[in-house]
Amino acid sequence: MKITRQKHAKKHLAFFRNNFGVREPYQILLDGTFCQAALRGRIQLRDQLPRYLMGETQLCTTRCVLKELETLGKELYGAKLIAQKFQVRNCPHFKGAVSGSECLLSMVDEGNPHHYFVATQDQNLSVKVKRSPGIPLMFIIQNTIVLDKPSPKTVAFVKAVESGQLVSVHEKQSIKQLKEEQGLVKNPEPRRRRKKKKGGPNPLSCLKKKKKPQDTKSPALEKKRKRKRIRNRSTQKVPSEQQGVEG
Repeated sequence: MKITRQKHAKKHLAFFRNNFGVREPYQILLDGTFCQAALRGRIQLRDQLPRYLMGETQLCTTRCVLKELETLGKELYGAKLIAQKFQVRNCPHFKGAVSGSECLLSMVDEGNPHHYFVATQDQNLSVKVKRSPGIPLMFIIQNTIVLDKPSPKTVAFVKAVESGQLVSVHEKQSIKQLKEEQGLVKNPEPRRRRKKKKGGPNPLSCLKKKKKPQDTKSPALEKKRKRKRIRNRSTQKVPSEQQGVEG
């Protein structure tokens, strides 16, 4: 029975490797339900998963999964202890945690570029995972780890790629890498930034206008000056009149 399981796992791994670029170390995203099932079945995940997949593995989870296990309380305390031993991958839910199933779906979104396996006992999550091509799915049945066969959606996608109707994500990445190696991809020229004027505003224009000094002269002095002007005018008129009489 064990040999048959490993043969099936080897066959499924070859399918995902050839068509979607899955490679070692196999990155396996685990949720709380999978950890709980492993605890009940006394399955040592760190030992049995690499042996079953016949290759190096990286067991990982997310902050949302750990948060969910923490909120569920004592019933899943053992599963939380198991999940805490794995690598914690960054998920996009920094502002607020979401459910574990929603978080794992976001991690394999957009063609599963990081080639994650999803390990879960959640039937609803499994159905959603199978709707997207190229995501290996794992579960535990009768205290035994199983790698599920490729979903009908995945098989149909591969057939469409083989017939030339679609291009897989793995092929897109390979084509892009070949173009870069051969220098066929032109790097876009960086936009030139406009230089800012170094000169600031005219310093003279920033100076405050000087206030005109107020005339502090007293009105008494002004009257004296007026009197002097009147006297001068009168003295100038007297000699002119005398000259007229003498003539």
